[in-house]
Amino acid sequence: MEKKFKIPIAAEGLKLISLVLIFSACMFISGYNVIGLISLIITLFFMFFFRDPNRDVPEGDHIIVSPADGKIVSIKEIFENDYLHMDVKRISIFLSVFNVHINRIPIGGKVERVQYIPGKFHIAAVEKASLENEQTAIVISDGQRKMLVKQIAGIIARRIACYVKPGDMVQKGARFGMIYFGSRTDIFLPKDAEIKVKLGDRVKGAKDIIAILK
Repeated sequence: MEKKFKIPIAAEGLKLISLVLIFSACMFISGYNVIGLISLIITLFFMFFFRDPNRDVPEGDHIIVSPADGKIVSIKEIFENDYLHMDVKRISIFLSVFNVHINRIPIGGKVERVQYIPGKFHIAAVEKASLENEQTAIVISDGQRKMLVKQIAGIIARRIACYVKPGDMVQKGARFGMIYFGSRTDIFLPKDAEIKVKLGDRVKGAKDIIAILK
């Protein structure tokens, strides 16, 4: 359970929010009230978008938690040929601009690989986004199994932040990155994992259980 106190705004957003807030104040002081009001509304939107709430993380070594907030748009059995080289179950989560965009570690273990791949910016909810869009791939091993998480940019998103590197030991539910303004997160699980979500479900990162390992 993640109990450490944290300001509920992602670090990436603090500088941006501060700059727009200062600009808004300057506009009001200078008498440009309409511009100041518009800037203030933008500031409030940024505060909403970059929110970073603390979450209670379910305990249990075999429990896989959601790596992102959003809607389950795909559950498929595929052969993952780029990183895991085996049959897997892939769960895809679409993040709208209204979701929390902080990504969370689905299971504790060691980060074995982190790779950034430049690409296109298809709508994140469509199937080809998983293969063609700009993305960062993270392979995590719990000592027995490996799983893959992809941070995938969307049609609006143009930046992916990833906080982890190969060799890092990570705890389940910990923050490992974020994607800006609408995106997608895919998680690739062992084929025998018991899926606990269905298409259309809305999940919260670090809090909701999406699968149980056997």
